[in-house]
Amino acid sequence: MSSKARPRIQRLVAVTAMLGVAVLASASNTMPDGRPTPSGQPVPRWLSLKSSEVRARFGPGLDHRILWEYHASGLPVQVIAETREWRKICDPEGAVAWVHRSVVSSRRSVFNTTNQEVPIHVGRSDTSPVRARLSPHALVAMDECVDGWCEVRVRRMRGWVRQSAVFGTQERPLCNAARPAGPRER
Repeated sequence: MSSKARPRIQRLVAVTAMLGVAVLASASNTMPDGRPTPSGQPVPRWLSLKSSEVRARFGPGLDHRILWEYHASGLPVQVIAETREWRKICDPEGAVAWVHRSVVSSRRSVFNTTNQEVPIHVGRSDTSPVRARLSPHALVAMDECVDGWCEVRVRRMRGWVRQSAVFGTQERPLCNAARPAGPRER
């Protein structure tokens, strides 16, 4: 082999290896049926509604009927399946619908689904002082979750809530992706 050909072959091997790693990395982001996700993002994952007017549809396309309209900007929703342009979501009531990818954001938020206040602590402990309380059916921005606690913020105030006390942090799918769109099954 000539000394000029060796660097070309080494570059080819390096590029092929990088492509192989990229293919393997994207293979971990699959939908419940095992197909890779069109976005390359994991499913399930959390997003929030961008607008206070988001149409929920029966299927992934403008030709599908509108089931209802969401009126809660920032509402956390769990993506349970997707197409290139549409996201099948599960909402806090357990309803399933399709929304266009342009109406959801990767900004994280959490929602208090209960009729009780949720304490927002100074630290990640039930014994740390309570800084504020999250009102029933209230939304708040979320930064991260660590060891069962999620850091939330409202304006300049930051604090921690128990991960299990709010909607928008669960790692497991909350709705069945195979279920057709519509209100929660009773």
